[in-house]
Amino acid sequence: MADSLSVIAVALVCVTTLVVGGLGLRLSRRTSDFYVAGRTVSPRLNASAISGEYLSAASFLGVAGLIYDQGVDLLWLPVGYTLGYLVLLVMVAAPMRRSGAYTLPDFAEARLGSMLVRRLAAVLVVAIGWMYLVPQFQGASLALQLVTGAPQWVGSLIVAVVVAGAVGAGGMRSITFVQAMQYWIKLTCLAVPAFVLIALWIRSGAGAPDVSDAWSLPFVPRSGDDHPIYRTSSMMLALCFGTMGLPHVLVRYYTNPDGVAARRTTVSVVALLGIFYLLPPVYAVLGRLHLPSLPAGVRSDTIVLQLPGRVVEGIGGDVLTAMLAGGAFAALLSTASGLAMAVTGVLHQEFLRPRLSRLTGGDAFGFGGFRLAAVAAVVVPFVIARFVEKIGIATTVGFAFSLAAATFAPLMILGVWWRGLSRAGAVAGLVVGALASTSAGLVTYAAGALGGWPGALLANPAAWCAPLAFATTVIVSLATPASIPRDTPRLMVRLHTPERVHLARSRLSD
Repeated sequence: MADSLSVIAVALVCVTTLVVGGLGLRLSRRTSDFYVAGRTVSPRLNASAISGEYLSAASFLGVAGLIYDQGVDLLWLPVGYTLGYLVLLVMVAAPMRRSGAYTLPDFAEARLGSMLVRRLAAVLVVAIGWMYLVPQFQGASLALQLVTGAPQWVGSLIVAVVVAGAVGAGGMRSITFVQAMQYWIKLTCLAVPAFVLIALWIRSGAGAPDVSDAWSLPFVPRSGDDHPIYRTSSMMLALCFGTMGLPHVLVRYYTNPDGVAARRTTVSVVALLGIFYLLPPVYAVLGRLHLPSLPAGVRSDTIVLQLPGRVVEGIGGDVLTAMLAGGAFAALLSTASGLAMAVTGVLHQEFLRPRLSRLTGGDAFGFGGFRLAAVAAVVVPFVIARFVEKIGIATTVGFAFSLAAATFAPLMILGVWWRGLSRAGAVAGLVVGALASTSAGLVTYAAGALGGWPGALLANPAAWCAPLAFATTVIVSLATPASIPRDTPRLMVRLHTPERVHLARSRLSD
């Protein structure tokens, strides 16, 4: 019975995603419709869509699993996820919208006038997008296998097919409606079982879970984790600065009508994320109460899906498990859709479209090429996910945040606020940040969890990779003033002048 209900819940989420995504096929006709939804998305709708795509498998399954496994130190994780939007609000939200770019590589070229910087930015968008897509496929495999017993590849394949169909149907217009809907689906599916489990816990009078000091007290060293303060600080830095460098987050700000709408969107996002992140710690604590230990080989990522069946017997537990399975798939589909959209836009604009234009001898947008890019955007991470299943969902996402913090965060913050940024400095910062954070991730994956400072530094590289990238960018820029673009002052005025001032000027000139 539980399997049947879970299959029905997952099927409903997938069918609804395809139906809503298909509506975009009727609305998307122009290039801007596919890339940025015509820049007409309201702050409320955009906030729901951003929250929908940001709350991924790491949020729905991974956060609860990490808190269950490591304790109160990981309570900072949901705080960091939300705090990243405050940094984005203050630093780059409105200027990025005023840049008029379609993608992050567009902004890089407009700011620095360099095709090399644009190409590097394009490669990094694709790399970060694929790195973030991998745990979405892992989460799909994990969720479907746990609740239905299906082979691991089935869940990944379902997500890949649905996402490619939704993105290819209508681009950003389709994905905006899909993600906004899925935020409310996943919030409902996570909140209702949580309230039921809390009510049952209060009614039973079971009291608090019996846990060790290492779980219940902050910054208590545990096996293989003898530098908890550094690890927590590095993770917070990665989340705060990595958020603004995530391509699927940034591309949504290009859909707002203006910079004021971009700021209002961000304020609403902080509120929506804050509501959602109240729930994963509830599952972690109740998991410690009802499942004090997990069998060998069972990952803590599964605690959310296992808990209802252990607490509620019969049809009630089956219904709650089915709700969580549907919510988990909504989380997977919404984040995967946003990531696939960001990667698709860059793949098409930077790699496919120029080649198709040369082959056809024209400048047509080529919706067929866009849909081909959508397929490529999901196939590659789908294949990669089959080979890196031993890494936890939240761990993989953490490395994506670290890479974004060490590459795009310096480029965007300095590009928006510092006139002295040079082309050479931007290239050096991107290369150094990418090499440092990628090397740390690869060594951690190959060698496994290491102890002492080497393990802490490699598993949590943002605290040294991001400052290294910032310093490299600044030092090289100061040493190469000749490569500062000549039109930098004009562009800086454009980034920081409110739209109402431009409107008033145009009225006076008329």
